[in-house]
Amino acid sequence: MAGALRSEVTAARRIVVKIGSSSLTTASGGLDADRVDALVNVLARARGDVPYGGRPPGAHGGPEIVLVSSGAIAAGLAPLGLKKRPRDLARQQAAASVGQGLLVARYTASFARYGVRVGQVLLTTDDVARRAHYRNAYRTLEKLLSMGAMPIVNENDTVATDEIRFGDNDRLAALVAHLVHADLLVLLSDVDGLYDGDPRIPGTTRIDEVRGEEDLEGVSIGSAGKAGVGTGGMVTKVEAARIASDAGIPVVLTSAVHAADALAGRRTGTLFHPTGRRSADRLLWLAHASAPRGALTLDGGAVEAVVHRRKSLLPAGIAGVEGHFAAGDPVDLLDENGHAVARGLVNFDAKELPRLLGRSTRELARELGPAYEREVVHRDDLVLLPR
Repeated sequence: MAGALRSEVTAARRIVVKIGSSSLTTASGGLDADRVDALVNVLARARGDVPYGGRPPGAHGGPEIVLVSSGAIAAGLAPLGLKKRPRDLARQQAAASVGQGLLVARYTASFARYGVRVGQVLLTTDDVARRAHYRNAYRTLEKLLSMGAMPIVNENDTVATDEIRFGDNDRLAALVAHLVHADLLVLLSDVDGLYDGDPRIPGTTRIDEVRGEEDLEGVSIGSAGKAGVGTGGMVTKVEAARIASDAGIPVVLTSAVHAADALAGRRTGTLFHPTGRRSADRLLWLAHASAPRGALTLDGGAVEAVVHRRKSLLPAGIAGVEGHFAAGDPVDLLDENGHAVARGLVNFDAKELPRLLGRSTRELARELGPAYEREVVHRDDLVLLPR
């Protein structure tokens, strides 16, 4: 029925909303206060917040919402006299340092109109790939939501290096949706959905629903919709939708001007239906957000044990070590042809491993002590990679 609401949206009790830089900033790169206020109006009404004079400040009857907001670097450009987004990491970090405060201050003032408190949460991949850090991130977001606050999540661009960057906030939003056990992810940008080609070219058609990879066959997404002050484009949005839908979370992709319709369940943009089931939380982060610091080459027996029998990786099955990594870092596990078959968190430093290779844990414990009678990568800290 054409006018029916999307049940995937109306049934959602916890929603992650991601907004891109181009939807929050002016052409010159500064924050657009009117655009921020328009977004806040939509989110507050979706939550059921009311201005002072109605229900108590912060009381709401709608779904819980986590906002993943780009815009820190873009907001810092004009104050620092930068005309466009810098390419070097140091100036990006400087712009983020200035812009993050401006961004959160603007959100704080805007949400205050509804009596809603704002909580800033800045993440790097290191914060969520490691077990203890992951639990801390989850607890912080969970507590903010339980107290009626609006969590505003962004990548910690002021300290993130290339090795610990998510790369774009679309991917971050998909992973945050999984982290907080969201029922829905809404990706807002300057394009009103996924098209079968460049939407700027006449004759292209918007795809209303995606139920699987077959619906994306022949779709040319290129870089359509890529913003001048952001890092994402339609490619990153489709990849984020894949991550979330594979983890059992439906996704609505549309433009910021249609945010109210999207959150109300009206048939706007593109709906990506769930294609998989929720997996172990940290493993999704390990597969999609971590950058390997090194690699371990496995012999045939170890590949069989790790990939097909889902066993832990022991020293006896390792044939080679590459890279400079410390215990707890992510490393790729390679087969004998150099193909990455899995990724895991290693329990030893790179400099320790060469003398352990090909030896049994019992032998190592007898010679080096009980600390060496353990896995190099435990199966609970290991995720298989698609071939």
